[in-house]
Amino acid sequence: MIIKPRALFNDPFRGNNHKLVLCDTYTVSDIPLENNHRHWANELFEQKLEEEPWFGLEQEYFMVDIKTGLPIGYNPEKTQGQYYCSVGAENAFGRIIAEKHLNACIFAGVKVSGINAEVAPGQWEYQIGPCVGIEQGDHLWMARYLLQRIGEIHGVSINIDTKPLKGDWNGSGCHSNYSTKNMREGNGNKSGLMYIEEAIEKLSLKHDEHMKLY
Repeated sequence: MIIKPRALFNDPFRGNNHKLVLCDTYTVSDIPLENNHRHWANELFEQKLEEEPWFGLEQEYFMVDIKTGLPIGYNPEKTQGQYYCSVGAENAFGRIIAEKHLNACIFAGVKVSGINAEVAPGQWEYQIGPCVGIEQGDHLWMARYLLQRIGEIHGVSINIDTKPLKGDWNGSGCHSNYSTKNMREGNGNKSGLMYIEEAIEKLSLKHDEHMKLY
């Protein structure tokens, strides 16, 4: 197996001149491995660069107590809601981990835009972007790695499953934000909103197909 370096980040754990390197994988004949999805994604991201596409991803996750297997702060007698963007020891669980992750991303050079507590206990979110092209995926994967490392230090596991808690509890997603230069600025007599409405109309024609994939 051959690994090729694709993205370079500062190492927030060792500091100084240490680096973290994101790679993808190939056979000795220089053929991408079957699970090298980055190669396939990059072929898509390299299209229509003249549109100046921006991508932003919002990654939700749970911090899970490795002893109980439940989110930190979880209480089955309570309902969700009060934890969203909350403050106070009875509401906000794991802030120190979320903020250490934010600082680690900033030090590493990951394009992190912000963080917030989510609607379930021990559930948080961070935002990556805006980025252009494959950079979006590279920065998301490095942010996920950094979060796992910080969780390890604090004895919690990080869960990004879509529905880790059964019942009327929030699931986790990673929804994407997208725009082109024309959407952001318009072009001549055509407003940005008109470009957005055109894109929505085209997406509507593939709605059922997209839902199956999701």
